[in-house]
Amino acid sequence: MAGSKREATKYPGVFYREVKRITGNGTEKVFYIVFKKDGKVFEEKVGRQYADDMSAAKASSIRAERIEGKRASRKEIRKAAEAAKEAAKNKVTIGKIWEEYQIIRATKKSLITDKYNFKNHLLEFADKTPDEIFTIDIQRFRSRLEHEGLKPASIKHYIVLLRMLINWGIKQGMCPMPDPSKLHFDFPKIDNEKTEMLTEEQISAYFTALDKEKDQNLASLFRLALVTGMRKSALLNLQWNDCDFTNRIIILRGEVAKKGKTERIPMNDAAFTILQHIEKTDNPYIFPGKNGGPRKELRRMAQRVKREAGLPEDFRPLHGLRHAFASHLISTGKVSLYELQKLLTHSSTKMTQRYAHLADEALRKASEIADGMFELNKNVRIKNNIVSD
Repeated sequence: MAGSKREATKYPGVFYREVKRITGNGTEKVFYIVFKKDGKVFEEKVGRQYADDMSAAKASSIRAERIEGKRASRKEIRKAAEAAKEAAKNKVTIGKIWEEYQIIRATKKSLITDKYNFKNHLLEFADKTPDEIFTIDIQRFRSRLEHEGLKPASIKHYIVLLRMLINWGIKQGMCPMPDPSKLHFDFPKIDNEKTEMLTEEQISAYFTALDKEKDQNLASLFRLALVTGMRKSALLNLQWNDCDFTNRIIILRGEVAKKGKTERIPMNDAAFTILQHIEKTDNPYIFPGKNGGPRKELRRMAQRVKREAGLPEDFRPLHGLRHAFASHLISTGKVSLYELQKLLTHSSTKMTQRYAHLADEALRKASEIADGMFELNKNVRIKNNIVSD
């Protein structure tokens, strides 16, 4: 069929050949055009009768456009498509940056959360390069999430992740820095100054609820959280070798610490007693999981104990214990913000500053001791803003 006879049509410069049909049985016409341009004669295939829905009339129109320079040849179109495909393959998009980021940061503790956030909220940016994202795109993204009822803190996390990926890609030499006049990250304002406090009665009820739990080893994790203010990740990754019972020190190893830096906090008497009553096994972790590594699941006991103790609905069942620890210490007036910062292993005073108002309240109560030292009404007479005997 390849050498089939060339058949003329009623249109000048248009002919066809009969060939085997590729989309069914029988044959179909393959149309060609012949034309002269800039002193050269061109003969080009323009399409098949059925596969390309081509006809002699369409072929004639294409011929006219080719002569006038309004249409590229099939070969030129194919090359342009291949070039575009190759460019797209080499295009450094947010999706490609994310793929590389996952590989290099595979051990990053927050990667699980980042994966969830990217998959569920940032896929709309995956096919864009950083310089194809504009401020208006961020504003639309933020507005849509706000309309969907997402909390400002959550929206901020997603935008921060996007910005972080772009900055990471720039540092790796994967992409140039976007024009700052075209891309600006505007974050929602959030009030993150939540400082849970527990009364003496609530603390007592909480410990009573823990005493009722079947798994007392795991219950001790929550006891430790309340008496040390340790983070969830630190408690879950705590090993027996991290506990220096002689010098009463708890070591927070850098490889599992939030800041990636090894810290040491005092092991107070309460923590010492709690740790001594935990059943010790051959597993290096104090709170081992089913696979021999650190435990992962805490939610069910945390929620159950919270309900049993009658704590407020908005009290965070584990992180709230850290805040309760800090709030109780600072409100005694015996612990400075600097000392609290070190106990909580905050990298700066910015996070610890949320407890400053409790320190001020402690100072106010301390100053009121003067009320008992002086009987103002009996020994001091105040008249016309003048104090006299």
